[in-house]
Amino acid sequence: MAVQDDIAGSFATAPDNGMGRRRLLALAALGLATAPNVAWSGPPQGQLTWAVHFSLAPTWFDPAETPAMITPFLLMYALHDAVVKPMPGSAAAPCLAEAWKASPDGLAYQFTLRAGAKFHNGEPVTPEDVKFSFERYRGTAATLMKERVAAIETPDARTVRFVLKKPWPDFLTFYSSATGAGWIVPKKYVEQVGEDGFKKAPVGAGPYRFVSFTPGVELVLEAFDGYWRKPPAVKRLVFKVVPEEATRLAALKRGEVDLAYSIRGELAEELKRTPGLTLKPVVIQGTFWLYFPDQWDAKSPWHDQRVRDAARFAIDYKSISEALTLGHSPITNNIIPDGFDYYWKAPAAVYDAAKAKKLLADAGLRSGFDAGDYYCDASYANLGEAVINSLQEVGIRVKLRPLERAAFFKSYSEKKLKNIIQGSSGAFGNAATRLETFAVKGGAYSYGSYPEIDTLFAEQAIELDQTKRTEKLHRIQQIIHERSVYAPIWQLAFLNGQGKRVGESGLGLVRGHAYSAPYEDVTIKQT
Repeated sequence: MAVQDDIAGSFATAPDNGMGRRRLLALAALGLATAPNVAWSGPPQGQLTWAVHFSLAPTWFDPAETPAMITPFLLMYALHDAVVKPMPGSAAAPCLAEAWKASPDGLAYQFTLRAGAKFHNGEPVTPEDVKFSFERYRGTAATLMKERVAAIETPDARTVRFVLKKPWPDFLTFYSSATGAGWIVPKKYVEQVGEDGFKKAPVGAGPYRFVSFTPGVELVLEAFDGYWRKPPAVKRLVFKVVPEEATRLAALKRGEVDLAYSIRGELAEELKRTPGLTLKPVVIQGTFWLYFPDQWDAKSPWHDQRVRDAARFAIDYKSISEALTLGHSPITNNIIPDGFDYYWKAPAAVYDAAKAKKLLADAGLRSGFDAGDYYCDASYANLGEAVINSLQEVGIRVKLRPLERAAFFKSYSEKKLKNIIQGSSGAFGNAATRLETFAVKGGAYSYGSYPEIDTLFAEQAIELDQTKRTEKLHRIQQIIHERSVYAPIWQLAFLNGQGKRVGESGLGLVRGHAYSAPYEDVTIKQT
């Protein structure tokens, strides 16, 4: 089946608002998407240094292993490039593809690769690289995507065509943003050096090339002057691992780093008061929650919904947001970000410790109970401490178990954690992509599911009527809320610090993205 060539219209980039992705897909069925090639006027100069709040892991150098979290994109926007990806002003901007189109029947997506795009080793980006990268992909939703793609065709030197088994409204969302399947690596190089060799010395098609990596210390990248969009303005980027928040702020104040990620609470207040420094809050698509993985075990207290409800009423949401993010983190009461397509606005979260205690008593736990370990990403252990204080006030006694980020998400996805998991995701996508990963049977981070949710999800995945699809996705979110499958905490406002040397930080340029991007737009202030 060939993609039809009768194009009825065209557009440059879709507006990235509440309807952006839906409108983009609708327009794509009619025409071509194109993106301008913007030129940079001077050679890259100087160095900018970031203080990163977690330990960098080589797994994040490889798009093939992208999990359902935003972390790898911190590096991928520098080292790699995608066929289509979120960019300023667009949820799905053509990048390594200069244009793309969808067939009117929704059964094929065709991408025209950009002439002159090349990898850091000088090799051109080819359709074979695009096909190889998709077939090699093993990250989040890999099985789902591959089950729905019938064939990948490479009819000429610049064309890649994905043929689907049946219409799938979310193909482009999964391919362009919710996964790493559309981020391209060089086939010849990967086959030459092998999987481990690629992680040790990754080669991509992004604006910066790999120089060195010292585990637990720093990653160094240098500008790639052959990048298609424009030469980067900054010659060298350094990402220093600085797990301690106070140490990150001290380094920023001394000028040892230029940007510091995740500065919260009293330290954020101190940052605001420091001359020459700027607090840069960015409300991202990162929602945080408590997950009760044992709720499907009839022997567990969490099997009783009254206990899960009690945990939700126990959390002092507003005070936690004010204490840690100066009130910038909105309390949306949903694991789906409020900017995603198909987002359902849940009833407001309620903090009511007395009601929480009554629910526990009704469940036969009048004196509370020992709830075991509370697992979390160590970077957000202070959020865990705040939530634990709320839980213990009503008698839910837990012990904090912070894990280094890569280890935490590995254990989370391998279904090894129990009791309470403080989970989160800042991954791109829409409500369907987030639900597929966290609420549906077989999802990467789903420890169980409910038949009604699974049925509705399967129905919405092939529903082409937007109104009906919206109703089904809203109903899934409503069921999750009604059954307290999760206890949502907040939608994170990521508070960062910027030093006086920084011109453009890149923070907030890509809507919902937690980190600086695109890196070729980052600048040093001219003096």
